[in-house]
Amino acid sequence: MGFQIGLKDIIDIVLVAVLLYQLFLLLKKSGALNVFIGILSFLIMWYLVSYVFKMELLGGILDRVVSVGAFALIVLFQDEIRRFFSRIGAKRKWAFGNFMKRFFGNGRTDSEKTDYNIVQIVLACRSLAKRSMGGLIIITRKNNLDIHAQTGEIIDAAINSRLIENLFFKNSPLHDGALIISNERIIAASCILPVSKNQQIPKRLGLRHRSALGITEQTDAIAIVVSEETGKISYAINGELTLSVKPEELEMFLSEALYAYK
Repeated sequence: MGFQIGLKDIIDIVLVAVLLYQLFLLLKKSGALNVFIGILSFLIMWYLVSYVFKMELLGGILDRVVSVGAFALIVLFQDEIRRFFSRIGAKRKWAFGNFMKRFFGNGRTDSEKTDYNIVQIVLACRSLAKRSMGGLIIITRKNNLDIHAQTGEIIDAAINSRLIENLFFKNSPLHDGALIISNERIIAASCILPVSKNQQIPKRLGLRHRSALGITEQTDAIAIVVSEETGKISYAINGELTLSVKPEELEMFLSEALYAYK
């Protein structure tokens, strides 16, 4: 009987290829690609020893190691696994649902409110950049950041550029840490965020940039960073950092990123 490949087998192969490619991209961004390549090399060696050359002694040792390999993988890639499932959970809103909400809902009022808030955020970032005052602003989307907000001081105020500037003023007791914006309001300041462990981050970037990457690696939030050293504005989303953007570029990005979740 010859070897036959059906449509189901082709779909199976394609899905596995896509899954491995997405895993490759995720590990590449997180700096854990070398570990993944090492594990893959070990599995190839185990297969050759146990099933091709059939070395009983060495194969038996490797079989024991592979039998507990699943637990080792969970320990090694716990951050990547959490980030993977977090991104899956964040993508719950489909294009058809967005269309129906915009068609039947009161989209004009929501868009005007969003535009005003974006302008206030951009004005604050531009003012901070001109004065070389550092700042870290986190804008939530689908994922809840209440746990991180509890690490700072609860404010619960309307979004206002002057308020944001005052919170990041150098002599302010709340200027360190992140400011979190959720549901069209400033909910907390001086918050502590997880720091990215990505080894590919340039050494010249400080803790604010690493925290911006850290929170966007674990959630779907948007992070805006104003560098105290250079006065440059940057933003991060989905674990990717875009450096040295103009206020106009920031406004365009926020409009696209936030309207996509409306």
